Amino acid sequence: MASVTYKNVTKRFGDVVAVSNLNIEIPDKEFLVFVGPSGCGKSTSLRMLAGLEEVTEGEIYIGDRLVNDVPPKDRDIAMVFQSYALYPHMTVYDNMAFGLKLRKVPKQEIDRRVKEAAAILGIEHLLDRKPKQLSGGQRQRVAVGRAIVREPNVFLMDEPLSNLDAKLRVQARGEISKLHMRLGTTFIYVTHDQTEAMTMGTRIAVLKDGILQQVDTPQTLYDLPGNVFVAGFIGSPAMNFFDATLIEENGVMYADCRDFRVAIPEERRATYRPYLGKEVIFGIRPEHVHDPDYAPPGILPALVEGRVDVTELMGNEVLAYFTLPHGEFIGRFDPRTKTSVGSTKAAAFDMSRMHLFDKQTENAIR
Repeated sequence: MASVTYKNVTKRFGDVVAVSNLNIEIPDKEFLVFVGPSGCGKSTSLRMLAGLEEVTEGEIYIGDRLVNDVPPKDRDIAMVFQSYALYPHMTVYDNMAFGLKLRKVPKQEIDRRVKEAAAILGIEHLLDRKPKQLSGGQRQRVAVGRAIVREPNVFLMDEPLSNLDAKLRVQARGEISKLHMRLGTTFIYVTHDQTEAMTMGTRIAVLKDGILQQVDTPQTLYDLPGNVFVAGFIGSPAMNFFDATLIEENGVMYADCRDFRVAIPEERRATYRPYLGKEVIFGIRPEHVHDPDYAPPGILPALVEGRVDVTELMGNEVLAYFTLPHGEFIGRFDPRTKTSVGSTKAAAFDMSRMHLFDKQTENAIR
């Protein structure tokens, strides 16, 4: 098993900087997820580690070994691609065994590894079939199985679930997480789906325009996003944002958001005091915007009134879309809500879960 280190890694394609000065240390046995929108550099970061792209500047280590100039086949990694890349004319068994045959692994050892991997993935009954006889989920398992038999130090996965339907993706997420725990190997996973990242990763690295924005545990990214981008990217629906000015009246600090003003919790006022009179960005997640009639106990409510334009019944909740004179926001309401489209309704913002960001830098104010 092995750790992975990106040290001041930059990748350029001509004048385009795909990855800029990336520094991450990934301990042995960690499940790290690169997440971000299309074009943010996550797949390029993975491909440089795999040896499929050259590093323009910086160093990549697998364990203590510098691998910048090491051929892909000698890096002791296994990669699962979005397309699965199975050989259509080979059986599942032969697809899984092919890489081992090229490396001249003894036949008996190949047979042991293939059958062991098939048992782990529950595809023993598929070993004699061709890829065209398999469903998308089965092909995905075969692609993972082909990586497992290599017994590599590091598993690399580049959006391996993007071709699956929604229900199968949920199932496959669970299988890959269990596989990581069972194998005890370093996993590095690329996805644009923040739900995948939140549910699978022990840590998440959020990228934007080739620059690492924040790397931390899923819960820390959710509770303490480092900037507006991370706050808006992690969580679904995205965090509500409002341009605001911090003011103080009669000893009480408020975020004045033009359409409404909300009182800042007393324990946070000392932190925010340097920003009095300045423009900031006020943020609150939809799950912390409640129907006042069904608000959970223990919250610090501030009522904000708006017109309800859309409601979406999700079964366990109702998403309520509000419009204000100068903005809009979303609330996640209790399914018992009587909120109706076209009505004017108050929503309860839980101010104990609010966020403030510097207007200029967009960094969180701590």
